[in-house]
Amino acid sequence: MGGMSVRTQSSEQSAEAAHRAGFACFVGRPNAGKSTLTNALVGKKVAITSNRPQTTRHTVRGIVHRPEAQLILVDTPGLHKPRTLLGERLNDVVRATWAEVDVIGFCLPADQKIGPGDRFIAKELAGIKRTPKIAIVTKTDLVDSKALAEQLIAVDQMARELGFEWQEIVPVSAVGDQQVALLADLLVPLLPEGPALYPEGDLTDEPEQVMVAELIREAALEGVRDELPHSIAVVVEEMLPREDRPADRPLVDIHANIYIERPSQKGIIIGPKGKRLKDVGVKSRQQIEALLGTPVFLDLHVKVAKDWQRDPKQLRRLGF
Repeated sequence: MGGMSVRTQSSEQSAEAAHRAGFACFVGRPNAGKSTLTNALVGKKVAITSNRPQTTRHTVRGIVHRPEAQLILVDTPGLHKPRTLLGERLNDVVRATWAEVDVIGFCLPADQKIGPGDRFIAKELAGIKRTPKIAIVTKTDLVDSKALAEQLIAVDQMARELGFEWQEIVPVSAVGDQQVALLADLLVPLLPEGPALYPEGDLTDEPEQVMVAELIREAALEGVRDELPHSIAVVVEEMLPREDRPADRPLVDIHANIYIERPSQKGIIIGPKGKRLKDVGVKSRQQIEALLGTPVFLDLHVKVAKDWQRDPKQLRRLGF
């Protein structure tokens, strides 16, 4: 009898030990399909997708829960050649994140030839020796099989030229949901063994305030094509449930400042007779209400923080 109990113990242990949990991040040029892929894997819209490049500056994580594994997706900002202090700080954040995750997925769209931007990222990846790297060829629904085969060969070739090898090269179409599950199957074995790191219900680890700021920032950027995306920062000064409200009719008060670098940008954000700012408020409020699940009173102000991108003190205050 004693022998039996020992055996069940060890088999239980090995069953438990087989559970894996860890971090992955997707990298790639803007519009390489990173956010779409995150959403397809997590199965719920979490990452804030934007048709503007490099707007996800904060780590938005999606979590893939599986019986045998938990995959936590860390979204790093786009790596790009730094033009300002902010750019350099972003790149440091990216490299630090890459070194800490368990696997890196490099997204390359199937319908675009590999360009200098891709090589720039691949070269950076080549320098990160220990982390396994997977090449993910996205948007495969946009090309025929011959073009796809050529792209897969080119992606393989690029790594060889830079002196490293992909663990896997996976074609996916997140839109058609093809092979998204397969991608998860390939990522999981690369994670370390261990218990789940987040409770089952968690889909994102992002503090709500940061997501709220990001939604306001997205709305403020929309349609201002000629302005640099980096010249707007949003700080949520406070976010409080309104007192004296009945439990079935809650209201959250949110006070936020939109910071711009120069007074001349104020008119662009506010618009003629304040119309644009009002639109920004309405649009972001609807999204914030969807995020928080309660009605929101949103109070927005536009302020000038002179050259905040170059000033370390201001950067710190604005959360970078």
